Amino acid sequence: MPDRANPPTACLALADGTLFFGRGFGTPGVRVAELVFNTAMTGYQEILTDPSYAGQIVTFTFPHIGNVGVNPDDDEAAEPVAEGMVVKWDPTDPSNWRAAGRLDDWLTRRGRTGIGGIDTRRLTRAIRQQGAPHVALAHDPAGQFDIAALVARARAWKGLVGLDLARDVTCAQSYRWDEMRWAWPQGHARQTAPRHRVVALDYGAKRNILRSLASTGCDVTVLPATATAADVLALNPDGVFLSNGPGDPAATGAYAVPMIRGVLDADLPLFGICLGHQMLALALGARTVKMNHGHHGANHPVKDMETGKVEITSMNHGFTVDSQTLPPGVIETHVSLFDGSNCGIRMADRPVFSVQYHPEASPGPQDSYYLFDRFAAAMDARKT
Repeated sequence: MPDRANPPTACLALADGTLFFGRGFGTPGVRVAELVFNTAMTGYQEILTDPSYAGQIVTFTFPHIGNVGVNPDDDEAAEPVAEGMVVKWDPTDPSNWRAAGRLDDWLTRRGRTGIGGIDTRRLTRAIRQQGAPHVALAHDPAGQFDIAALVARARAWKGLVGLDLARDVTCAQSYRWDEMRWAWPQGHARQTAPRHRVVALDYGAKRNILRSLASTGCDVTVLPATATAADVLALNPDGVFLSNGPGDPAATGAYAVPMIRGVLDADLPLFGICLGHQMLALALGARTVKMNHGHHGANHPVKDMETGKVEITSMNHGFTVDSQTLPPGVIETHVSLFDGSNCGIRMADRPVFSVQYHPEASPGPQDSYYLFDRFAAAMDARKT
């Protein structure tokens, strides 16, 4: 129960009636979403602006949130996409040479809500044991909450199964991308001598993925999620990229899978990440399923089944490819060492591959950046 002498200004209500009271920050109001936890120790700004978090509120297991402030370079999309955030301690004052502002002020300007002072260990255990719950997060500076109404809103939320969110986060029209990954001392340089024409399908693409493609020598044209195979092939690409994104892959696949199959018929190199990985699997004949609480963090060990190498990866997904449904000719290349779930596939006889995790590493380790080089090598081979 809340402390009457020091009344809370925020309440997190779970659909099962469990309540967490704390201190609100950011924009007052109510947000209803699925609650997940992220174990990354860095990169809260990149996480909140990752379009894959649409329809979700993020619990941060690391307590020091806000300590490096915010800055324009770390945005992975133009605006925050996650509905809100849950933290153990109130956001601290920034102490970093790159900081251009405070996290709580940034959330207020961007219309997002947070709650601090929460027992995030208890909350994380509940998510792991019971699955990602539907929740309502309310922030009211006056501390007035209609608890019954908040629980009812959490229970009424339909959830992510069957929900196509790629349409909500994709670009409105096509555009070119040439900005490369950040490097000292010049920052983000431009790709001026590309070797390959790549079409990237935007299902919620992170900026650092596009930067990684440009840094690998690609002239990138980004198309909206609803683009057709004819739209893609009309640009005469050397390769096609399928981006990350939010929601149920089966729902987005209703229009994305026919496009992917059209690209496969054209025998082009193809590389997919996260949602793009899941929809490639659907296009090849496999199925996807909702996970109990998903994978969200920057410390996930993945084994390359073909080399035996273990990579530490960054992940953000609530659905997974059912490896038991992979058809003949499709090889499982990577698996999670946490739970054995599928983390990568490739076609046995063609330069078509995808991974569940985020090799662009924003935030996260850079163990898997070689996958962008593999994509470029496939396009090189096709030209010879």
